Order: sequence, then structure tokens, then C-alpha cells
Amino acid sequence: MKQMFDSFWRATAYCLHPRVIGLSFLPLVLMAVLSFGLGYFFWDGAVEAVRASLDGSAVLNTLWGWFEQVGLASLKTVLAPLIVIFAVTPVIVVLSLLVVAVLMTPTLVALVSERRFPALDRKKGGSLWVGLLWSLGSTLLAVVALVVSIPLWLVPPLILILPPLIWGWLTYRVMAFDALADHASADERREIMRRHRGSLLGMGIVSGYLGAAPSLVWASGAVFAAAFVILVPLAIWIYTLVFAFSSLWFSHHCLAALEALRAERPQFPPEPTPTSLPHDNPGPLPHALPPA
Repeated sequence: MKQMFDSFWRATAYCLHPRVIGLSFLPLVLMAVLSFGLGYFFWDGAVEAVRASLDGSAVLNTLWGWFEQVGLASLKTVLAPLIVIFAVTPVIVVLSLLVVAVLMTPTLVALVSERRFPALDRKKGGSLWVGLLWSLGSTLLAVVALVVSIPLWLVPPLILILPPLIWGWLTYRVMAFDALADHASADERREIMRRHRGSLLGMGIVSGYLGAAPSLVWASGAVFAAAFVILVPLAIWIYTLVFAFSSLWFSHHCLAALEALRAERPQFPPEPTPTSLPHDNPGPLPHALPPA
């Protein structure tokens, strides 16, 4: 627990590093292009489709009539864009995580390594392809869990619990692997993830809640249409910065755990004590020759 909090504060301080701030804008450019591209081609159609579905519900039509009586007629106009945004937000979150993992995490791990663990050997236990398959497999499981859990979001407390838990599990799986891929062997990585599973999962859940917080900024872009162009990129950048913080947090924690593991288990077995070899044994001395 002490190591987890120590890594937290170190990661917070590293977020102020100019290199980290600069790197956080790289995924922002890609995500902004993707968001505006999808919005340009699909926004109007998606909103109209959701609005048509809402208008076709007899229960909702009764609800709209009640809203008009109490002076909330504009809520019907805002609800369809909000539904579209809330539906797209998980996709943006997943893509942000993958972009950060691909573009930023190796650089951030190298930054932590060179500044705090310069003497830590690199055993390269996780190749690029293994890491990619690990991230894609974990993301697929998270998306399946997200889709399956969507009906449970209608229960008010669960919408505040299930998505952060899913994102937390995904963050833990991806970030822990990437933090150890370059320095740890496969056996060391499995041992660290086994020993520290509880703390790593807790870090992932905290990161999941931090990643859910910028959704308020994202949703505000639908309420304040005039600021939509500014608020949506701002929300994406906050997502990216949160994931950068998570990567730094996992890097500090995992590399410190790796250093402790190697201190506990020496990397090289002690050299055997020198013993005399058979061919070095001169054997018994020959008897003295009898006098002539």
C-alpha cells in the first residue's frame, strides 16, 4: 500500500514534466480528427435516428407531454444528442487507452526508467506483438463486459460503478503489461502481477473513476452547443492526460516491484566454490627409488 501511494505522488509530479505534457497532445490530434470525422459524417443521422426512436415510444410521448406542462419542453431536444454522446463516449475512452498505450506508454516507461531506475536491466519479456495481442484481447473482453452490462446501467447506482470497474480492469491489464514489457522477463512479469494483483487492480479502478470524470465536460458540449467545438477536444485531452498519469503510476509501481523482486532473488546464481579438478590432483607421490 505504501508503494502504491508513493507511486501515485511520483506519477502526479511527472505529469508536470514538459515531455509528458507535450506527448499528451499527440493522441489528442488523432482523437480530435476521429471525433470530428465521425461527427461530420454520422452526427445528424445518429441524432435523428435516436429522436425517431424516442418519438415512437408511447410511454415517452406521455413523458414529453408532462415535461411541456412543467416548462421543460426543451429537454426533448437535448436528450437525443446526449444519448448519442453517452453511447460514443465508451468507444472514445477505449480508443484513447489504446492510442496512449501505443504512442505514449513506451516513452513514459523509458522516462521513469532513465530518471529513477537507470541500473535496472532490460530482459524484454514482452515483445511488440505479444503486447498488441494482450491489449487487443483485454480490450475485447472489456467491450463484451460493457455491452452485457448496459441494461444494468438503468439501475441508478450501477451506472456509477460498473463502467469504472470495467475500465479499471482494462487499465490494469494493459498498463501493467506495458510497464513491465521491456524490463521484466515473462516469469518476472507473471510473478509481479500475481503478487501485486490487488494493488494493481485498485490502481486500475481509481484510474477508471478518473477517466469517467471528464464525461461531465463531454456531456456539457451537448448542453452548450456553442462551446461544443471547444469542450469535446478538451474532454479528449483530459482523457489522454488521465491515461498518461495511469501509465506513469503503473510504471513507477511495477518497476519498483521489479527492483524489489530482483533484490530478493539475485539475477545470477552464486558461483560454485572452486574445487580441485580430477586432472589437477597429482595423486600419490612415487616412492623413492632404492639406492643403487
